[in-house]
Amino acid sequence: MKPVRVLLADDHALVRAGIKALLNRIEGVDVIAEAGDGREALQLIKELQPDIVLLDITMPGLSGLEVLEESKKQFPDLRVIILTVHDAGEYAMQALRAGADGYLPKGAAADELQLAIEIVSRGETYVSDEVSRKTLLQYSKGSTEHPLARLTPRQREILILIAEGLSTKDIGHRLNISAKTVESHRAQLMERLDIHDVAGLVRYAIKMGLVRVE
Repeated sequence: MKPVRVLLADDHALVRAGIKALLNRIEGVDVIAEAGDGREALQLIKELQPDIVLLDITMPGLSGLEVLEESKKQFPDLRVIILTVHDAGEYAMQALRAGADGYLPKGAAADELQLAIEIVSRGETYVSDEVSRKTLLQYSKGSTEHPLARLTPRQREILILIAEGLSTKDIGHRLNISAKTVESHRAQLMERLDIHDVAGLVRYAIKMGLVRVE
């Protein structure tokens, strides 16, 4: 049986190493390449055309959602599993609507990662039990647009980083964009959400389940 060719995209080298070690123990899975940012991931997808991409959401250059949307346009048969620290049902719904075939928190067990790959390889969709299925059902069947839908993938990404306490400079460094660009996105966030201070953005992100309150 032909091995499943997997591309791993995450901007943290240690995280990639850990996930790769887990994948290397799964029979029939071959990690063919790794990417440390969104643009590199998209380029490798074009060059190598893997069977499955394990894709983080928050990455420099292009966000995981931007990579997802663009790669699905070019390669509709590509299977993509979002592997992320963000396990909120609302955020998962955004990813699934953008074309993701699976959604799995990074805290998932190795057995669940293997299961997700097996299910997605069969052409089915896998969503971790940690994600609120009730929320997913509500927003997949409801006619009312979810509030996060008015934001671009980059704006959602910056909202998360703001809520996690990163400064404008840190966000710019994290995403490989200028502080001025970060400020522009933040201003657009505030306008679209009708929220006019950083504390309000943080409260909104918590309410939407985009970040956890420890």
